[in-house]
Amino acid sequence: MKDLKHLLYFENLLQEAHNDLIAQAQNEGKICVAYACENTPEPLLNLPGSFSTRLRAPRTGSMEMATYYMTSFLCEYSRALLERAIEGGYNYLNALFGAECCASMERMEEHFFLINPVKNDRFFVTQIDPPLKGDKTSYDYYKGQLKLKVVDQLAERYGVDTSDAAMRATIEKFNELCDVITEIGNFRKLPNPPITGYEFHVIQLCTLTCPKDLILPYLRETLQELRERKPDPKPWYRARVLIAGSEIDDPEFTKMLEMAGGMVVADRYCFGSMPGREEIPLEEGKDVLQSIADYYMWRNQCPRAMGPENIIARKKYIFDLAEKYRADGIIVENMKFCEYWGYERAQDGMWFYEGYELPRSIPVCQIEKDYTSAASGQLRTRFQAFIESLEIKKIQAQQ
Repeated sequence: MKDLKHLLYFENLLQEAHNDLIAQAQNEGKICVAYACENTPEPLLNLPGSFSTRLRAPRTGSMEMATYYMTSFLCEYSRALLERAIEGGYNYLNALFGAECCASMERMEEHFFLINPVKNDRFFVTQIDPPLKGDKTSYDYYKGQLKLKVVDQLAERYGVDTSDAAMRATIEKFNELCDVITEIGNFRKLPNPPITGYEFHVIQLCTLTCPKDLILPYLRETLQELRERKPDPKPWYRARVLIAGSEIDDPEFTKMLEMAGGMVVADRYCFGSMPGREEIPLEEGKDVLQSIADYYMWRNQCPRAMGPENIIARKKYIFDLAEKYRADGIIVENMKFCEYWGYERAQDGMWFYEGYELPRSIPVCQIEKDYTSAASGQLRTRFQAFIESLEIKKIQAQQ
């Protein structure tokens, strides 16, 4: 296929946490608000005068200083972020909105104010406490957390407009971005898609890390380009794969899998578009902050959500995505030492293999990975073996 016009530009934006579009938005007088967890409500960080960026640590090397503070038994994603902060890589940030989603993430965020690695006089850290269950009490509590620790903090510290009208306008812009990303992602349902999983991964990461209003024109142009793009006559892939798991913020992971012949058709991981890129419904007469709280509680597929109903629902959600995107198999990944996805990966692997509480079984591969690409050779071997097994299953099914 012909290369996408803006793919190289998108790739370059991901080379540094402080990319050109972030610098442009700050030069226009906007404040940069960072977050690290999908449980943090993105729209509230993009109110007028502010924009969000999801933290990454591209090209991470040694994590010795962060390991000193956090120990080697905590997830490498959290340690990589703290290491980059200590190195001075996040001095452009105006705030970090954390979430007490897991012990590793919480400890990393606490060190942002305990050792003050971000050298910005107006920088501050705040943490919300997302509930583990979705009952009425939890919804009310979560809304209170968003009001106290997000909305009020932005208004008091930076004078951000947090009115209902401002929130409503922000959600409308957020929904527009979600519509574009959803339509781009829907091309992956086709038997011969005009987009690769790697290209979509790059585009999705740009929507998380760049100011929304500045990246959106490039996304619209890319969407129109994909509508007209002609794929090669014969599909290039050998098998279609869904990836589920924890943080995957390096598109080289997806490229490695696709070089082994596996087309990534769905991305149910912490930096993926499922969930997270669906429209937030707005109802007339309903409090806007309540709508945001309801949405983030309702669509939550994080393995930290407790209760048998949530556990079963998460498996069915992934299975339904695999059916919708016609995946031949599922790769369930977890970052090494990720407490939630470590258990979830082992459980998912058995449920999908046995077809427990599901219409049928589905081939599954379990991967535990480092944040860096240190073990890329082992991953490549696992990918090649899994794709070959899927290909053999398809040939046997046709006989």
